[in-house]
Amino acid sequence: MKSINYISIIASALEEDIQSGDLTSESIFKPEQTCKAQLIAKQDGIIAGLAVFKKTFELVDANIKVSLNFNDGQSCKNRDVIAEISGSVLSVLAAERVALNLLQRMSGIATLTHEFVRLCENRCKVLDTRKTAPNLRVLDKWAVSLGGGTNHRIGLYDMALIKENHIKAAGGIKQAVNKVLAHDNHKHPIEVEVTNLDELQQALNCDIDRIMLDNMDNKTMKKAVKITDGKIDLEASGNVNLKTIKGISKTGVNYISIGALTHSVTAMDYSLLVK
Repeated sequence: MKSINYISIIASALEEDIQSGDLTSESIFKPEQTCKAQLIAKQDGIIAGLAVFKKTFELVDANIKVSLNFNDGQSCKNRDVIAEISGSVLSVLAAERVALNLLQRMSGIATLTHEFVRLCENRCKVLDTRKTAPNLRVLDKWAVSLGGGTNHRIGLYDMALIKENHIKAAGGIKQAVNKVLAHDNHKHPIEVEVTNLDELQQALNCDIDRIMLDNMDNKTMKKAVKITDGKIDLEASGNVNLKTIKGISKTGVNYISIGALTHSVTAMDYSLLVK
């Protein structure tokens, strides 16, 4: 992704967590006490979110020092020391949970994305979807990119995706496309979702940029690829998991979109150990 403004996301998360202060730590530690800490990976994976992790500590206390031993997008092994932190113990503990939450989620997304990409073996591109955590979309999609995936539309505003409800309301695929063209004059890309080969033929007769093959089996998708004959990019969607993606990638489609990259991700495990 291009320039990403994530400071407001961190600030909101810190406000949610800290509010009037860290009741426990402020009862136990003195303001002048300092500490050193290490960020340690507790599993193999792809690191994503180190820039966010570092900025979280800096927003809490500009005097905290965060030294990174890895870069975003790099792979790491269990027990690797990813970063070292030093500064006020109250500040470190105040920032710890938000920093870890964002890093763990982003790294989990990047690690899962990397596995999907690996299974595709460069036959097609892996896309994310809009099935992201509310208010975390830019981070979720950034993590997909760091894992080797490709971002689909960011929101409702940057691409027209004509789906079943739109087609029904407009009275057909051609009618729906024409309404979008009349409204937007093709300033943004247009994609149409189809569920069978008849709808594919209808979509091929429209001025669009991509066709989504929704919940088609592999045999039907191979027929769609043959019918399309490279005239337009095809995107497979639905029933995609680590067991099915290799077969889907062999059908000849250009893209495979996967909601599971972001909607049900398992956070990557890290520990922050204070010395």
